[in-house]
Amino acid sequence: MTGTIQPPAPVAFVGLGVMGGAMAANLAKAGFALTVTNRSRGKAAALETGGARWAATPAEAARGAAFVALCLPDTPDVEAVLFGPDGVAQGVAPGTVVVDFSTISATAAAGFAARLAAETGAILLDSPVSGGPKGALDGTLTCMVGGDEAAFARAEPCFRAMGKTLTHLGPAGAGQVCKSANQLIVATTMLAVAEALALGAKAGLDGEKMRQALRGGSAASFVMENHAARMLAGNFAPGFRAELMRKDLRLSATAMRDHAVFAPATALTAQMLEALCTSGRGGLDSASVGALVADLSGVPRDR
Repeated sequence: MTGTIQPPAPVAFVGLGVMGGAMAANLAKAGFALTVTNRSRGKAAALETGGARWAATPAEAARGAAFVALCLPDTPDVEAVLFGPDGVAQGVAPGTVVVDFSTISATAAAGFAARLAAETGAILLDSPVSGGPKGALDGTLTCMVGGDEAAFARAEPCFRAMGKTLTHLGPAGAGQVCKSANQLIVATTMLAVAEALALGAKAGLDGEKMRQALRGGSAASFVMENHAARMLAGNFAPGFRAELMRKDLRLSATAMRDHAVFAPATALTAQMLEALCTSGRGGLDSASVGALVADLSGVPRDR
């Protein structure tokens, strides 16, 4: 397969969670002929109503597709979907661009790319994303891409349907390294904001006034804008679950170790995410680290 992948080319999407479902919908909205599959068919209902075709397996979804996208929870899930008995490798054609939008091990991502190329001739790019559920809905995700640059260029119209900031970073696995850095920065900033808000509460400051003041200066950030507001409101309905952030910080810690980086912030933040999930908050939004820090600081729960 050669040439740029333009609508109405056939595309497939595997994994229709909060992120994947919205990303798949944007591919359909852009005019691509969409086939979808997921562990539970119920999550595909809205897409099917909109004209998407259902496939019973990843192999069936990949058959005939010019572009195959995956958005799955963790490294073992990606391996199973790619190489399992009914996996993508059983149906994909040589030259097809396969993009894994999951956040997984960089080392595994590079290995999967080499294996898929050897077994099928398809090209696997790793492209973890940032921007959360809202970015997925709005089609404004940041895509951090590793793998064959020519394949990335061919698939750019597909990426443009889902993302706004598209950056090719290097060979297979490079996107995952960048995502590990992204998650480290986000999670460490959340921990710092949680501590700052606890300090304000213990000192008797109005939390929202404090947040507004901090937003106006050098402490301004996406975390201060969004996660701090969640912390103050006690709104921890899951957008990005704490257990997934814990997984991502484990990946960050592994990447730091693999590259011999002195990483005290990674180590501390990863331990706090372990504590957060152990406290029973794994299913809540990762911003619930604010509640954990508040509890450990003795902040009254009515504040």
